[in-house]
Amino acid sequence: MAGETLAAGGGDEVHRPVMLDEADPGDARALAELRADARIAFRDLRAGLRAEFDALAAPPELGEGPEADRWVHYPWRRAVVALPGPRLLRAVRLDRNRNKLTREEQQRLAAQTIGVVGQSVGHAVAHALAMEGTCGRLLLADFDAMELTNLNRVPGTLFDVGVNKAVAAARRIAELDPYLPVTVFPEGLTDANLDAFLDELTIVVEECDSLDVKMAVREGARRHRLPLLMETSDRGLLDVERFDLEPQRPPFHGLLGDTTAAAMRGLSTREKAPFVARILDARGLSASMAASLVEIEATLSGWPQLAGDVQLGGALVAAAVRRIGLGQPLPSGRTRADLDACLNALAEPEAPAEPAWPEEDPEEEPSGAVAAVLACARRAPSGGNAQPWTLSHDDSAVTIALDPRRTTAMDVGLRGSALAIGAALYNARAAAAAHGLRAEADVTTAGPAPLTAVLRLRPVEDPDPDLAQDHPALLARHTNRRPGDGTPLAPGTPEALAAVAAASGARLHALTARPAIEAAAALLAASDRVRYLTPRLHAEMFAELRLPGEDPRTGLDLRTMELTPDERAKLDIGRRADVMARIRAFGGGAALGDYTRDRVLGSAAVVALTLPVPPPHDDLPAHARAGEALQRVWAEAQRRSLAVQPVSPVFLFARTPGELHLLAPEFADELAALQRRLLTLLTIPGDEAPALLLRLSNAPPPTVRSRRVI
Repeated sequence: MAGETLAAGGGDEVHRPVMLDEADPGDARALAELRADARIAFRDLRAGLRAEFDALAAPPELGEGPEADRWVHYPWRRAVVALPGPRLLRAVRLDRNRNKLTREEQQRLAAQTIGVVGQSVGHAVAHALAMEGTCGRLLLADFDAMELTNLNRVPGTLFDVGVNKAVAAARRIAELDPYLPVTVFPEGLTDANLDAFLDELTIVVEECDSLDVKMAVREGARRHRLPLLMETSDRGLLDVERFDLEPQRPPFHGLLGDTTAAAMRGLSTREKAPFVARILDARGLSASMAASLVEIEATLSGWPQLAGDVQLGGALVAAAVRRIGLGQPLPSGRTRADLDACLNALAEPEAPAEPAWPEEDPEEEPSGAVAAVLACARRAPSGGNAQPWTLSHDDSAVTIALDPRRTTAMDVGLRGSALAIGAALYNARAAAAAHGLRAEADVTTAGPAPLTAVLRLRPVEDPDPDLAQDHPALLARHTNRRPGDGTPLAPGTPEALAAVAAASGARLHALTARPAIEAAAALLAASDRVRYLTPRLHAEMFAELRLPGEDPRTGLDLRTMELTPDERAKLDIGRRADVMARIRAFGGGAALGDYTRDRVLGSAAVVALTLPVPPPHDDLPAHARAGEALQRVWAEAQRRSLAVQPVSPVFLFARTPGELHLLAPEFADELAALQRRLLTLLTIPGDEAPALLLRLSNAPPPTVRSRRVI
């Protein structure tokens, strides 16, 4: 080893750096001899690279320490570099791949061994694969030496002229990652070494000039059942031949019939022409390439190639390698990534249009007592403004029936819908009292609907004054999602709200201390992340939003979300199911809860309205009774000039592990943990069930109110 390291420049065949461990006595002596040679430069990168590692977001566990450090001698550079071990070097160098490639995907790709035949386009391919870390070993073959004419497209230097092309490529890769194993075949591929070259490969990339070698590589790839890739540096022509999936597939997609490698050896340029024309399809060549072919061996010395086309080829092959390595769809066939065609299609980008909201007709005032009762019932809150009810009436009664067609996955057991029915019922009773009517309610689970409330109306001289007093507040009730300023509640407010809840048989648990609000913000944000990342919940969430031109009487008018400009920009990403699937795949998405986190952090309080855990037969009626408490608490909060917004988590209505699993199968355990932590934070005992969470804040009035179906 020492003899190798002491070679100041190394021969033209040297392509691997020499690893030296200071803890090894022999390596320590070799390092001392190298330091004594004034021609050799030393550089220690370890401290800087470790600082980079420490600065990474979510750095991985390495399982290696300073004992893995090495001094790396590059004989052809007359240089020695001190580096940390291979895991740290790889983690830092490939960190910016995330999350186009996750760490798990990177590990899968690092198990690949890629062979590259021909080192012009092949040099670009091999270097791209090494840069991306999408292989764990490279085999490079080329018999030719670098010439000055190669430097129009091969990213070498004048110092590489005369060096074997495979060696030059291997040296460049070693200077990028000395730990990546690279084996060179400087004699190129022959009958004697072809199978040895192919034997350990995952994928073979063929980029050589010789037609007989091209065919031989395909015949070998078919024997070894290897996928083969080729890029031709004209109009981004990429060929994929999946001999791994189709071992009987003819080479070159069958374009050359039953021609063999043996039959193509020794052909003159003129004799090769028909084969080249069939392989490349002369009709698909660029005009400049087709015209150049006519001039080869006349006014041109050889096949023309541009550096940009070669680099594009490296990118195309690297993309195909990623697909194969990750098991993504990539059939046999041919495609083009034609940059000229892309540039010919250059056009001015369309600026995103600002939502143009049409002017809306004012809501009509109801005419008559029954109409007023119905109008107030419709003003009740419901999850996503789904209005999960049907309203019917005659002169003496109003019927509010739960409509299960308007449910969502979060409405576990229809408990949220029952809460909304109870809120609508209380609104109707208050409106009746305000119009001189006594309203006697009958709530039942018997009948065609899961839950039905029948309100019987009759004129009286002494309607309930407490109900009548709430009527104006219930008509004015609205969700206010504007960010709060974080100022605390006025003294006595939590107690007053708790008394209102208790009058309706519910309890109120309030978080007002800043640390508790911060803890609730984190838990609710984590719940929102699950909502985004669970396909059904995500689809239902965005189905609730109404854009300009859509009917705003159901769902949430986008303006009611009170989005800041950056939140509005994020929404266009957040609504994409494919993006959520990708985030789910790599376990990310913490920022998906920012909207809820930020609003909860600006709150004066987070309150939970709870009800005694009901027996199964009374589940829906009990939640309907909680709807009355909700409306009374909401009305009282708004009378105190507080902004009110439901911030109920995904798991709000789930009572059992089975219900959590049905809600979000991939995240059931996470939701269970979040649920336990939130119940503990709110000090909700086991004999109570949460009906709704509200954030209370001091904030400006909302931009608009949600409209209702008439």
